This record gives sequence, structure tokens and C-alpha cells, in this order.
Amino acid sequence: MKLPRDLPKKPMTPIELSTDAGIPASPFRAMGAAGATQALQPYRGVLTPSQLDAPEKETEALVTGAALHDLGWMRRVAVRGEDRFRWLNGMVTNSVNELAEDGGAWNLVLNAQGRIQGDLWVWREGDALELEIAADQQEKLLAHLNRYIIMDDVELVPLEDEIAIGVTGPHADAVMTRAGLPALEALKQTRAQWGGQLRVRRSYGVLAAHYEIWLARDQVAALCRALKDAGAAEVGADSLEAFRIAEAIPAYGVDMLERDLPQETSQLRALHFTKGCYLGQEIVERIRSRATVHRHLRQLELMGPLPASGTELFAAGESEGSKASGTITSAATLPLKSGARTFALGMVRAQAEAANSVLTYAGGTAKGDARILSVPPKFESE
Repeated sequence: MKLPRDLPKKPMTPIELSTDAGIPASPFRAMGAAGATQALQPYRGVLTPSQLDAPEKETEALVTGAALHDLGWMRRVAVRGEDRFRWLNGMVTNSVNELAEDGGAWNLVLNAQGRIQGDLWVWREGDALELEIAADQQEKLLAHLNRYIIMDDVELVPLEDEIAIGVTGPHADAVMTRAGLPALEALKQTRAQWGGQLRVRRSYGVLAAHYEIWLARDQVAALCRALKDAGAAEVGADSLEAFRIAEAIPAYGVDMLERDLPQETSQLRALHFTKGCYLGQEIVERIRSRATVHRHLRQLELMGPLPASGTELFAAGESEGSKASGTITSAATLPLKSGARTFALGMVRAQAEAANSVLTYAGGTAKGDARILSVPPKFESE
């Protein structure tokens, strides 16, 4: 599958997207929290521990328990000014005006041609609006958004007074409660008192609850100890990335690129079709009402070796040298007690998807099979 010349020949994992030069270390480690003695690796724009325990134990915490982990790559940006609701509603793919006063929504940011420029969360607290942006996207997205503040009373203000840690897993609610923190419904946020004021947000998850806890730097070490005492196990970025792939949650710059259209990503949760005009909306609506896309991002379960990002997928009767039926964008193996399972995300041509055939791929000198998953995977409780 050929890609435009100005894009990488193969997608890269978030760790591969950066080098150590000029990348800040996440405060998660610097504050004496988890991973204080661990080596750091680049991940989404910061240096963070890649592994904090045996991979099997980290995976078990995410899949069947509760995991404590870094979110030091997340950045908060306040959206201020009298025109903030109207302006922001016209810049992102989800509805800002319809957000609950303590709610959040995931959004794509498009250009006028409907191509994806990045992704972000919009959170509303009363009449205040905030963006959450990954550190490796912040500079690019703020530059993009600022270009469209013309005659509007709008200001984008980065906030650096708080940092984030995460609690993820099917038992995350129980851990939060035992630690004296609120358990929330998905896409909700609240303030809480815990050695000072902090904010708790629950974002989107497929297989587990995902909590974000934003707090002052001097609170991090104490809260991490409390969460571990409440039953959370520390995990590093490698296991968190593998679990992301198992949940089929795409990462921008890896599974979604600048050339992609929103419907190609299959992330309809990021789109609102009746909110009115926004940048790129004409293309999104044209696809919805009159056309289809010829490929989709799909979750795959693999039987065979772990492939590199960019590995081509072939349908029955196809072979290397012919037009591929798809491309793997990211893949990871989960070391489970019941046996290792390998999952991937990949762009698959609609024709191959409609045929519902098993796809094949090459992992080095070995071959493997890839099956498109129509529903999320299930894991046995340990």
C-alpha cells in the first residue's frame, strides 16, 4: 500500500515517535512516585517509565484489576473569552454546546478538507471550557486552532499548575473508593478534597474504567502510595500501550494520520452530525449522506508472530507484490495467565472486510493470520 511521500513509510508507535533529545521527564517520576529508579523512554512527548513490574503482572492489573500509571504527557489548555462556546463548537467534531456542565467529549480536529489534524478532549466545568491534549500534539494543535481566532473573543491559555496520574482497570472504581476518591460515570468529572483540592475525570474505556486525577505536584507521591495501598498496581507505558491496542482505542500519529478522514477511523463517538457547521464538516457530511469510504480502521486478533507497524495484510489469493488488503498500524502481545494473545489495529480495505475472510501477514520469515474482530475481546477473570 503506497503512502504519500510526505508521510512515513510505516506508522510508528508512540515510543518511536520521539528521541530523548529535548524531551522533558514526566513529573510522575520526578516527584518520587512510581518508577523513581526505572529507566525512562519517550512516550507521547515525555520521558516516562516503560516498565515497572513483570509484564505479566502489569497486564493482569489492567485486564482484571486496577493499574496506577503515569499520565504526565497530558496537557490542559483553558479556552477563555466571551465567544469560547461558539468558536470551539466550530473547531471540533463533537458538540461543545451540548456538553453537560461536568462532562467531557473526545473530538477530532480537522482541516478544511476534512483531514484529521489531531485529537483532543473538551471538558466543561460550569461555564468554563478546557482542552486536554497530548504533549506531542500540543504545539501543532494550538498553532492550528490559533489561526482561526480572527475576530473572536477567545484565548487559549496552557495550564501548568496540575499534573495527571491515571487509574485504569475493571476494579478501578473500587480502588478509587478505598483511597477516598470519588467513583464516576464515564465522561464525567468532579472536584475532590484529598490533601488539598484535586480534580477527577473518567474518560472513555472499552474493557475497563479509565480515571484521570489532576493534582498539584507535591501531592503526587502521597496519593500514589494511597492508591497502591488501596489495591492498584504500578504499570509502565509499554503495558499501557498494549492495553490501548486491546481496547481498540487509536492513537493519533500512529493509527490515525493527517491524510485520514474521520469515517475511515471508525470512531463515530468523536462525531456529532446535527450540531451545525464546523471546520471540515462539509466533507464529513458528504461522506455520511452520499458516499462511503473505501477503508476502515479495524481491530484484529493475530495468530502468529508480532508484526511491525506498517506490515501489509493480504486476503485469500493475494500475495506480496499484489495490492494489499490493508496495513497494520500498531500491534502488541498481552501476556495473560490463560495464554498470550496478540491484538492489532489496522486499516483494512472495505472489499476485504466485506468478504469476511482471514487475512494473512508476514512477521519476519514467519507467516501469521489476522481475524477482524466485530466485538471487543473478552478476558477470563483471574
